[in-house]
Amino acid sequence: MKKIFFLIILISSITILSGCLVSERISYTVNLETPTTGNVVVNLYNIKSNAIGTREFEDDKNNLFEFALKDKNLVIQLEAEGKFVTHRSLFVKNDQLNAEVLYNFKDITKVEGIRFEDGFYYLTMALDDSLISTNGKLIISKDYKRILWDKNYKQLKFEMYSSGFDNNTYKGLASFYKKN
Repeated sequence: MKKIFFLIILISSITILSGCLVSERISYTVNLETPTTGNVVVNLYNIKSNAIGTREFEDDKNNLFEFALKDKNLVIQLEAEGKFVTHRSLFVKNDQLNAEVLYNFKDITKVEGIRFEDGFYYLTMALDDSLISTNGKLIISKDYKRILWDKNYKQLKFEMYSSGFDNNTYKGLASFYKKN
C-alpha cells in the first residue's frame, strides 16, 4: 500500500510531464455514520513540486490551482472511485501550502482500502510506510503493518509521512497561491 493514498489519486489525476506534486505528510479522519459509510477529512501538509524545469513547474502550479482546486472533472473522476467530494481548499500556514479535502463514501473499502470484518476495522500497510500517529492499535508483523480499530470507534484517524519527500530541493508553492 502506498504512503500517500489520496494524494496519489489527486496527483495522478493532475500530473503532466515530469513534474509532480508531493506533500510532506497526509492525515485522514474517517467519520463513520454506519459501519461502512461516512465521510473523510484529508489534510495534505507542505505541498511542493519536484519539477525540474520551468515548464513542468508552471504545469504543476496550473494543475494544482486550477484543476485540483476548481475543476469539476476531478470531482467526477473521484466519484467514479466511490469518493463524493463535498469540499476542497488550499491554505497557507507557516509559509507552507496545505490542502483539505472532504468526501463522503458509501463503501469503507473506498477509503484507502480500509476493511471492516468480524467487528474490527483495519488498514494494512507496507513495512516501510511511515505512520506518524493513529487512534487505533498498530500491529507489526514480519510482512506488513496493520492498524486495528474496534467496531465501537466512530472516528478512525491516521497520519503518515510521504516517502521520498525532500523539503530542501522541492519547490514551494505557498508564495504562488492567490486566495480567491
